[in-house]
Amino acid sequence: MTAWEIKGWCPGALRPMQSGDGLVVRIRPPLGRLTPAQAQAIAQAAETHGNGIIDLSARANLQLRGVTETSHPYLIEDLRAQDLIDPDIETETLRNLIVTPFRDAETTHLAATLTAALARMPTLPGKFGFALDTGPRPVLTQASADIRIERAGDGRLILRPVGHTLGQPVTDLAADAIAMANWFVASGGITNGRGRMAALIARGITPLNCTLAPTDPLPTPSPGLHPDGALVALAFGQMRAETLHQLAALGHEIRPTPWRMLLLVGATALPVIPGLITDASDPILRVTACTGAPACPQALGDTRNLARQVAPQLSATQSLHISGCAKGCAHPTAAKTTLTATGQGYDLIRNGTAHDTPSLTGLSPQAILDHLKAPNAPQL
Repeated sequence: MTAWEIKGWCPGALRPMQSGDGLVVRIRPPLGRLTPAQAQAIAQAAETHGNGIIDLSARANLQLRGVTETSHPYLIEDLRAQDLIDPDIETETLRNLIVTPFRDAETTHLAATLTAALARMPTLPGKFGFALDTGPRPVLTQASADIRIERAGDGRLILRPVGHTLGQPVTDLAADAIAMANWFVASGGITNGRGRMAALIARGITPLNCTLAPTDPLPTPSPGLHPDGALVALAFGQMRAETLHQLAALGHEIRPTPWRMLLLVGATALPVIPGLITDASDPILRVTACTGAPACPQALGDTRNLARQVAPQLSATQSLHISGCAKGCAHPTAAKTTLTATGQGYDLIRNGTAHDTPSLTGLSPQAILDHLKAPNAPQL
């Protein structure tokens, strides 16, 4: 029995999710990119119809917070005018696609092909998704997905089921992706409407013809200038609408990333805008923290105020996940160190997820800070 509610689906724009500060409206950028006009429209909608707060999700989407039942229809109307809204909830739910921000024209074409194919997929779990990672080397290997499109060492496209080290050669991207999704369903990958590819592969069930290895992945990129443009980060992936207004005014295409950063395509200088993180050594980047209380109704404690206090005390080699509950939404996989709010303090978990067995329990925020500030204190 868990102490938190598992929804089994992600919020959308047409199907928002209730949170502690109102409705969370998730916008899936078409082909993983936003024009300056679309970014301006999102910023304006956040101010007009929400509380002005915008989150970047781990699936490279944008989430508007504080939307009400009354304001929601008007928000949809404004965003639909910028082609940011799907025709219906079914189409929106299927469009779980992460596209590498570092791309060429071929990748954009592949993204359009795969997006069109999603409408012909079988009924899949709400969290089932695809990652199009077809740059010279993969960068999305840590992003949440179930089927990945990558490149083999010889440059050929491969379709790799998550959980398997090898992939199958692509002959027709749309047909092959649909076939693998059908295989997932037929092989028993769904139970009570839920299921992920990695869990199916872990049971020893593997599709045929997975013989090609992908190229070695690159580490998660850091903020700074890259060949494709300027990559900028935000503390905990959250910004005010005014920040997005200023970014859109620069006139660059904006590509959200699953690292909760934004790529400003073609930018040759880092923007100087309040709230942006452009220094890869900024200590706040060492901490991952969910929304926490009170904005999340399931959170049992504060996360981000604590994170801001803890971050400067961490060494350059330390990283930390702070979760408002044992669900661990901000970092579902194992982390080196996790602090999980319990309502009676924070549990400390090493090399595990937010709901794994803790090595210490009931830590107060002050006890955590005192430990970190103590001379020669061991790492958390």
